[in-house]
Amino acid sequence: MNIISYSPGGFEGDIVSVEADLRSGIPGVNLVGMPDTAVKESVERVRIAIKNSSYDFPGKRIVVNLAPAGIKKEGASFDLSIAISILQKTGLLGEDRERKIMVLGELQLSGAIRPINGTLSAVIAGQREGVYAYIVPEGNIEEALSSKAERIYPCSHLSEAVDLLKKISQDILPEYDLKPQNNEKEESSNKERNLLSDIKGHKYLKQALSVAAAGMHNIILFGPPGSGKTLAGSRLVSLLPDLDLEDSIEVTRIYSLAGLLKNGSGLITRPPYRSPHHTSSMEGLIGGGRIIKPGEISLAHKGVLFLDETPEFRKSILQCLREPVENGKVYLARAGKNCWFPADFQIVMAANPCPCGNRGKEDSVCCCTDIDVYRYWKRIGGALIDRIDIRVPVMPVESEILTENSNDSGEEYYKMVQNAVDIQKERFKNFAYKRNSRIPPSECNMFIKLSENSKDILSKAVKKFSFSSRAVHSTMKLARTFSDMKGNSSADIEHESLLEAIQLRRYGDRDFFW
Repeated sequence: MNIISYSPGGFEGDIVSVEADLRSGIPGVNLVGMPDTAVKESVERVRIAIKNSSYDFPGKRIVVNLAPAGIKKEGASFDLSIAISILQKTGLLGEDRERKIMVLGELQLSGAIRPINGTLSAVIAGQREGVYAYIVPEGNIEEALSSKAERIYPCSHLSEAVDLLKKISQDILPEYDLKPQNNEKEESSNKERNLLSDIKGHKYLKQALSVAAAGMHNIILFGPPGSGKTLAGSRLVSLLPDLDLEDSIEVTRIYSLAGLLKNGSGLITRPPYRSPHHTSSMEGLIGGGRIIKPGEISLAHKGVLFLDETPEFRKSILQCLREPVENGKVYLARAGKNCWFPADFQIVMAANPCPCGNRGKEDSVCCCTDIDVYRYWKRIGGALIDRIDIRVPVMPVESEILTENSNDSGEEYYKMVQNAVDIQKERFKNFAYKRNSRIPPSECNMFIKLSENSKDILSKAVKKFSFSSRAVHSTMKLARTFSDMKGNSSADIEHESLLEAIQLRRYGDRDFFW
């Protein structure tokens, strides 16, 4: 058997062949192939785990090679594959066949197998390499089964893995009644969590949130403290539909690589919601680090990234969001390593109108000069702001509205969003993108057709509000989403939909304050 393992590195990672050689000489184990400290330490774990599993550890000179040698091997997921490779050379596993068997797991000293990160990515990578069978930790079996690969076997102990490999070498394939975990309970709990029932009043804001959810448009909410920006931003994700299978697998892979997937859990079926603090580091938000891991923008893939108090984030970090917002991926270049992660997220920003927050608020005094306000908004940067489709001013509602009992659960907005998403799925079924906000400028005219009257209105709006070329494209995509929410799947855009789109896009190209 050809024992292979997996080395995480970006979204794809690398397949690693684990080879062992036994020869006469001073007893000892040499581990070669650029192993890091955690992999080097596996030698002692493997030695003791083999003995505690009632097997004889070879008293010979042992060399274990992790190929290809030019890739740095990190983590403790190589323990089980190293142990199996050594035992294979002793003749314990029977006849040697040229079959690729992926073996994953971290060993305890007792021989028990611990779960690892990145199991789903490992199995998917193994499918591309033609792996015959997979042995994974019992705690990772649910995510491994999500890949739909064949011959996946869970193991909880080294001796169990050895017995299983003996059977595989004899073409005796064990049968397990394994099925992916049913996540219906998780889905229903997420749907029942909340829609827009906690937002009192703010009909215009609710409409803007539903449009953002329907077309996956980026949105910024600005207004005085206490006006409901944070609450509204956190509720957007509840309007989003469940992830389809392809997106669900991608999101689950990312969380598995980041070590955030709970043991025994299957596919993540709901769009993720991430809200990093404004003191987050570059590596925390974008990704990277000594061991390259996905950042918050990748953890928000196919979901919502909420930046509360956006101008308080470091300007250098905010400017790094421009390319992922545009491309849906983040490329990381580190010393000796280039990799990428998916980052197709929906950004939601919240900000005060000025540094003190009182500008535009009745019965309050704003002590900020226009220069102060300009510097405050300049932290976000014009290039990033230009990529935000929807800009919504939010004012505090009257106290009477806050105390009244409202039956407005937002269910009607949720239904409109679902209908619009269904229209987009049908429209873009033969394209690489799935939502209106992702329509490239070159293909805009295929899906958006304006009447002569609508073109005149858009032309006047461009002059009045100083729209950039990207802003014009953004307005047309917003009009497309408004039209979808009204049930219009044709390319012709209604006059009213264009006016509504202009109203949501009009702020911010000159100033943000009242």
